[in-house]
Amino acid sequence: MSTAHVYDRIGRQYTTNRRADPRWEALVSAQIGDARRIVNVGAGTGSYEPVGREVVAIEPSVVMLEQRTVGAAPAARAVAADLPVAAAWADVVMAILTVHHWSDWERGLAELCRVAPRRVVFAIDFEVHSQFWLLQEYLPEVLAHTLQCTPDAGVIADAIGGTTSIHMPVYRDLQDGVLGAYWCRPEQYLDHRVRANNSGTALAHPETTALGIARLEADLASGAWHERHADLLERESIDMGYRLLVAG
Repeated sequence: MSTAHVYDRIGRQYTTNRRADPRWEALVSAQIGDARRIVNVGAGTGSYEPVGREVVAIEPSVVMLEQRTVGAAPAARAVAADLPVAAAWADVVMAILTVHHWSDWERGLAELCRVAPRRVVFAIDFEVHSQFWLLQEYLPEVLAHTLQCTPDAGVIADAIGGTTSIHMPVYRDLQDGVLGAYWCRPEQYLDHRVRANNSGTALAHPETTALGIARLEADLASGAWHERHADLLERESIDMGYRLLVAG
């Protein structure tokens, strides 16, 4: 399934649950630095896009483009594998939690290298991500999908010439509703709107997902989940495999 088709399907009301977390935004911003020209590939609704710079956003999904806020950077409808940007035009090219949706990610990563000397890519270590209790205990179909996702953060780092890999902690009150955001707020996964804005749960078979979520709901009601995961309730953050990769 192409990136556009994925987000045309899961991206409706995306801004309700998927907002930039200020702590993650600060980490991304630090790696962008004082760059003036920036290309944001797979830009979506514009989360983590710097303001006050010359930004060109690239996004293939009409559904996502329609949700960009007034005043957001100009956006072109295009794919990562064929960026409508001249070679070395930008100071920095960024791609936030998008590469694993690209149908031709090898060419897309080569395009990132073509358009800017510095690359900032927010990616996922899927082996670490697959250990998440939600997948291990309740959603085996999503777990299987996660283990098959490509490219992994390590592969992306090699492709872009990455020199730095920054662990992006998933804080207990993370504002960006990524799949791992509610690791200590499990009742949030009972809300279909939360699941609808994450590709893993949104694209899984509805009946399989419903069975898993019903088991979670029962475990929350009985206290079984809290008994198994009492240690999580004391933590301020957790590693879910989210990585910010930097090259150049």
